Amino acid sequence: MSDAMIRVPAEVRDRLAVIAESRGTSIRSLVQEFAESTLTAEERRERAERTRAYLAEHFGVEVSEEESAAMGARLREAFTGRQDAVT
Repeated sequence: MSDAMIRVPAEVRDRLAVIAESRGTSIRSLVQEFAESTLTAEERRERAERTRAYLAEHFGVEVSEEESAAMGARLREAFTGRQDAVT
């Protein structure tokens, strides 16, 4: 695998260095982890559809788009609340 240079402002680089150090890793590993674990909107939709199909097939549970969207909103709210408690 060849390396590539990504240009970011010095403040971003410095912030990435702080985050990486706090996790005991490198900026390179931090960026790689982010790229590997972050889904696009299309990937999220595909994963949600596969999950709905799995629930229907294995558990007989039909989850509508509306129910899925509502649960997503509840999870985002819960995550936001948790983040606020941490900061």
